[in-house]
Amino acid sequence: MSKPEFVYVTYIETTAEKLWHALTDSDFTERYWFGYRVTSDWKAGSPYHFTKDGKPSVRGEVLISDPPNKLAYSWDVVKEGVEREQISRVAFDIEPRGAVVKLTVTHDNLGPKTLREISGGWPMVIASLKSFLETGRELPAELLASGTKEARNAQA
Repeated sequence: MSKPEFVYVTYIETTAEKLWHALTDSDFTERYWFGYRVTSDWKAGSPYHFTKDGKPSVRGEVLISDPPNKLAYSWDVVKEGVEREQISRVAFDIEPRGAVVKLTVTHDNLGPKTLREISGGWPMVIASLKSFLETGRELPAELLASGTKEARNAQA
Protein backbone atom coordinates (compact mmCIF):
# COMPACT_ATOMS: atom_id res chain seq x y z
CA MET A 1 0.00 0.00 0.00
CA SER A 2 1.36 3.42 -0.93
CA LYS A 3 1.65 6.20 1.60
CA PRO A 4 -0.56 9.30 1.22
CA GLU A 5 0.85 12.02 -1.01
CA PHE A 6 0.14 15.74 -1.29
CA VAL A 7 0.85 17.54 -4.57
CA TYR A 8 0.47 21.26 -5.17
CA VAL A 9 1.20 23.01 -8.48
CA THR A 10 1.36 26.75 -9.11
CA TYR A 11 2.85 29.17 -11.59
CA ILE A 12 4.89 32.13 -10.35
CA GLU A 13 6.02 35.15 -12.33
CA THR A 14 9.71 34.94 -11.46
CA THR A 15 12.88 33.16 -12.55
CA ALA A 16 13.98 29.70 -11.46
CA GLU A 17 17.02 31.25 -9.77
CA LYS A 18 14.93 33.69 -7.71
CA LEU A 19 12.55 30.91 -6.70
CA TRP A 20 15.45 28.69 -5.64
CA HIS A 21 16.88 31.56 -3.60
CA ALA A 22 13.51 32.14 -1.91
CA LEU A 23 13.25 28.45 -0.99
CA THR A 24 16.74 28.26 0.49
CA ASP A 25 17.50 31.66 2.03
CA SER A 26 16.69 32.02 5.75
CA ASP A 27 15.74 35.69 5.51
CA PHE A 28 13.33 34.99 2.65
CA THR A 29 11.69 31.98 4.27
CA GLU A 30 11.12 33.87 7.48
CA ARG A 31 9.13 36.50 5.52
CA TYR A 32 6.79 34.30 3.47
CA TRP A 33 6.73 31.21 5.75
CA PHE A 34 5.01 33.10 8.57
CA GLY A 35 8.10 33.54 10.75
CA TYR A 36 9.77 30.16 10.16
CA ARG A 37 13.46 30.27 9.21
CA VAL A 38 15.06 27.42 7.31
CA THR A 39 18.82 26.96 7.50
CA SER A 40 21.22 24.63 5.70
CA ASP A 41 24.15 24.69 3.31
CA TRP A 42 21.78 22.93 0.85
CA LYS A 43 24.19 20.19 -0.19
CA ALA A 44 22.82 16.67 -0.60
CA GLY A 45 23.31 14.81 2.68
CA SER A 46 23.45 17.98 4.81
CA PRO A 47 21.06 18.68 7.66
CA TYR A 48 18.51 21.47 7.56
CA HIS A 49 16.08 22.81 10.13
CA PHE A 50 13.15 25.16 10.51
CA THR A 51 12.91 27.34 13.60
CA LYS A 52 10.43 29.95 14.75
CA ASP A 53 11.37 32.35 17.51
CA GLY A 54 14.49 30.22 18.03
CA LYS A 55 12.49 27.03 18.70
CA PRO A 56 12.86 24.00 16.39
CA SER A 57 9.83 22.85 14.42
CA VAL A 58 11.01 20.68 11.51
CA ARG A 59 14.36 19.11 10.70
CA GLY A 60 15.74 16.66 8.22
CA GLU A 61 18.31 15.92 5.58
CA VAL A 62 18.75 17.44 2.14
CA LEU A 63 18.09 14.55 -0.25
CA ILE A 64 18.41 16.29 -3.63
CA SER A 65 19.99 19.67 -4.32
CA ASP A 66 20.04 20.56 -8.01
CA PRO A 67 19.90 24.37 -8.22
CA PRO A 68 17.72 25.84 -9.61
CA ASN A 69 15.74 22.79 -10.76
CA LYS A 70 14.96 20.49 -7.85
CA LEU A 71 15.21 20.48 -4.09
CA ALA A 72 14.10 17.61 -1.87
CA TYR A 73 14.45 16.96 1.83
CA SER A 74 13.16 14.70 4.56
CA TRP A 75 10.56 16.21 6.91
CA ASP A 76 10.66 15.33 10.61
CA VAL A 77 8.38 17.40 12.83
CA VAL A 78 10.09 18.18 16.14
CA LYS A 79 7.87 21.01 17.32
CA GLU A 80 7.21 20.97 21.06
CA GLY A 81 3.74 19.65 21.86
CA VAL A 82 3.24 18.06 18.42
CA GLU A 83 3.04 14.28 18.18
CA ARG A 84 5.67 12.89 15.81
CA GLU A 85 4.81 10.56 12.96
CA GLN A 86 7.06 8.88 10.45
CA ILE A 87 9.56 11.00 8.58
CA SER A 88 8.11 12.23 5.30
CA ARG A 89 9.64 13.77 2.19
CA VAL A 90 9.16 17.13 0.43
CA ALA A 91 10.25 17.82 -3.15
CA PHE A 92 10.19 21.10 -5.07
CA ASP A 93 10.34 20.76 -8.86
CA ILE A 94 11.08 24.07 -10.58
CA GLU A 95 10.42 24.36 -14.33
CA PRO A 96 10.88 27.61 -16.27
CA ARG A 97 7.92 28.30 -18.62
CA GLY A 98 8.70 31.52 -20.46
CA ALA A 99 8.01 34.49 -18.16
CA VAL A 100 6.83 32.22 -15.34
CA VAL A 101 8.07 29.24 -13.39
CA LYS A 102 6.01 26.13 -12.72
CA LEU A 103 6.48 25.01 -9.11
CA THR A 104 5.36 21.52 -8.11
CA VAL A 105 5.51 20.71 -4.39
CA THR A 106 5.17 17.02 -3.56
CA HIS A 107 5.00 15.89 0.08
CA ASP A 108 4.81 12.11 0.45
CA ASN A 109 5.14 9.24 2.93
CA LEU A 110 2.67 11.09 5.11
CA GLY A 111 1.00 9.94 8.29
CA PRO A 112 -2.64 10.98 8.80
CA LYS A 113 -1.90 13.84 11.22
CA THR A 114 0.85 15.28 9.05
CA LEU A 115 -1.39 15.02 5.97
CA ARG A 116 -4.11 17.02 7.75
CA GLU A 117 -1.66 19.69 8.87
CA ILE A 118 0.16 20.16 5.58
CA SER A 119 -3.07 20.11 3.52
CA GLY A 120 -3.90 23.52 4.98
CA GLY A 121 -0.34 24.69 5.48
CA TRP A 122 1.28 24.15 2.08
CA PRO A 123 -1.35 26.10 0.09
CA MET A 124 -0.91 29.08 2.42
CA VAL A 125 2.90 28.92 2.36
CA ILE A 126 3.04 28.62 -1.44
CA ALA A 127 0.47 31.42 -1.89
CA SER A 128 2.58 33.61 0.40
CA LEU A 129 5.74 32.67 -1.53
CA LYS A 130 4.01 33.52 -4.83
CA SER A 131 2.76 36.85 -3.48
CA PHE A 132 6.18 37.67 -2.05
CA LEU A 133 8.02 36.96 -5.31
CA GLU A 134 5.48 38.75 -7.50
CA THR A 135 4.62 41.77 -5.34
CA GLY A 136 7.26 41.96 -2.59
CA ARG A 137 4.57 41.35 0.07
CA GLU A 138 3.92 38.11 1.90
CA LEU A 139 0.46 37.09 3.12
CA PRO A 140 -0.61 38.00 6.68
CA ALA A 141 0.33 35.43 9.34
CA GLU A 142 -3.28 35.06 10.50
CA LEU A 143 -4.07 33.19 7.27
CA LEU A 144 -1.80 30.26 8.16
CA ALA A 145 -3.60 29.64 11.43
CA SER A 146 -7.04 29.76 9.80
CA GLY A 147 -5.88 27.61 6.86
CA THR A 148 -4.60 24.76 9.03
CA LYS A 149 -7.73 24.87 11.20
CA GLU A 150 -9.92 24.63 8.08
CA ALA A 151 -7.94 21.61 6.85
CA ARG A 152 -8.28 19.87 10.23
CA ASN A 153 -12.01 20.52 10.34
CA ALA A 154 -12.55 19.32 6.74
CA GLN A 155 -10.83 15.99 7.41
CA ALA A 156 -12.21 15.40 10.92
